[in-house]
Amino acid sequence: MTTKEVLAVLHSHANPDNVKGMARFGVKGKQLMGISIPVLRALARKTGKDHALAQGLWQSGFHEARILAGMIEDPLRVTGQQMDSWVAGFDSWDVCDQVCGNVFDRTPFAYAKAAEWAASEVEYTRRAGFALMAALAVHDKKSTDTKFVQFFPLIKKYAHDDRNFVKKAVNWALRQIGKRSASLHPLAMAVAQELVVMDSRSAKWIGRDAIRELQSDAVKKRLKNH
Repeated sequence: MTTKEVLAVLHSHANPDNVKGMARFGVKGKQLMGISIPVLRALARKTGKDHALAQGLWQSGFHEARILAGMIEDPLRVTGQQMDSWVAGFDSWDVCDQVCGNVFDRTPFAYAKAAEWAASEVEYTRRAGFALMAALAVHDKKSTDTKFVQFFPLIKKYAHDDRNFVKKAVNWALRQIGKRSASLHPLAMAVAQELVVMDSRSAKWIGRDAIRELQSDAVKKRLKNH
C-alpha cells in the first residue's frame, strides 16, 4: 500500500468524538483522527513491515499515522539519526510510548538512546528515554540484568522532574526494571526507598508508587515462579 492509500484508510476511520475523549487522557497533538489502537494494529498487520511506508506516514504529520509508522517500521533499518528526528517530533505521550515500545526498543541503539534522551531537558525526549527503558525491560529477553543496572543512577538523577509525563515515565521505568527479575527487584526497591526520602515531591511519589507495586503479592509470586 502507498502512503496515500493508507492515509485514505485512516481518514475513513476518523472519529471526532473519540478525539474529545482522548483529550481527557492527556492525548494531544496536531491532526488527531480519533482512531483506536486496535484499528491501527489491524492495519499494521495488513501492511506488514515497510520502511518506506513508515517514513511516508511519519512525514504526513497525522497523529495516528505516526503511531502506525512505529508499528510497521523495520527496526533493523532504523538509524540513530532517524530516532533523534522522530523523537524531536513527539508531541504526545501516546505517540512517544507506542514508538518506543513498537520499534525503538528493538534497534541496536536502544540502550544508548535511552540514556542519552533521559538527560535531555525537552519533556517528551526525556520521557522517551525512560519509556524506552521500560520497554526494554519488558521486551529484551536476551540481555543480562547488568544492562539495566546502568539505568538506576539516571532514575535517581531525574526523579526530581515534576513534569507529569516525565515523572510517570521515570516511575514506569523503575517498576518495569524491578519486575524484570529476582536479582533486579531488590535493587529497584532500594532505589525506590532512596527516592522516598529525597527532598522532592515527584521523587517521593515515584518511590512510593514503585514500592507499592514491587511489594505486591502478584509481583512477588511472579518473580518467585520465574
